[in-house]
Amino acid sequence: MYRAIAKNKRNTVLIILLFLLIIGGLGALAAYVYNSPSIAVTVIVIAVGYATIQYFAASRLAISISGGQEIQKADNPRLYRIVENLSITDGLPMPKVYIINDPAPNAFATGRDPGHAYVAATTGLLDLMDDSELEGVMAHEMGHVQNYDTRVSMIVFGLVVAIGFIADLFLRFAFFGGGRDNDRNGGGGGGNPIVIVFGIAAMIVAPLVAAGVQASISRQREYLADATSALTTRNPDALASALQKLGQYGRPMQKQNSSMAHLWISDPTKPGFMSRLFSTHPPIEDRIARLHKIGGEF
Repeated sequence: MYRAIAKNKRNTVLIILLFLLIIGGLGALAAYVYNSPSIAVTVIVIAVGYATIQYFAASRLAISISGGQEIQKADNPRLYRIVENLSITDGLPMPKVYIINDPAPNAFATGRDPGHAYVAATTGLLDLMDDSELEGVMAHEMGHVQNYDTRVSMIVFGLVVAIGFIADLFLRFAFFGGGRDNDRNGGGGGGNPIVIVFGIAAMIVAPLVAAGVQASISRQREYLADATSALTTRNPDALASALQKLGQYGRPMQKQNSSMAHLWISDPTKPGFMSRLFSTHPPIEDRIARLHKIGGEF
């Protein structure tokens, strides 16, 4: 487990480098098309600055997007005490606890480190789960905090948004800006076919690559959080039962946002071919099978 946590921390650096490589590639493409090396530097500086802001602000943004309302123990003793007990068991600071008014059963954790963590559960989850199942789900979310998955998620969240923003900006320049050939000829740049092709390619490929990386990272962290929940509660069957219910009674969230889909314990978006292809969650059947295997080893 500790080796897995250390690996997560090392992977954080690799993830940042990979995303910076994608961003740098977009900047280099823009520099070549517009014959201006300063564009590449400007793109990287803006993207890194934006990602840094997201790193510190994305947690509250995710809570705001989901419509979460912070609670204290008196507001919902059942949920609050479960999270409180798990914090004591894991030796972690008590995170801020939120409830989201949504009939879709789901939960997520966020925050850049255990000292700045947030956990949230929907009203649908609270209604559907019994106490042991709810404990398993929240132990899964606290596992994300313990394993520093939430930090990685925030970095990925910020960089994916940054890449999408840059790709969109480049496409707009492709249609309305000037290209290398246009600068030589002194003409206007709008509608240059070569620039448009490069812009469309950058707009499509870069976000897809970013989404693919985001999905693969998230899947592995879901497995690790499941295992952490099982070790914390010593009751992997409870989380397996909760996942079974999520698979049976799950539904799309009322407030859907694909950029934070990887934060939830269950995919909050509408099913479809593209969502399955870039799913941030491993199949529930695989997760349940792994939990039963863990249970057999206790």
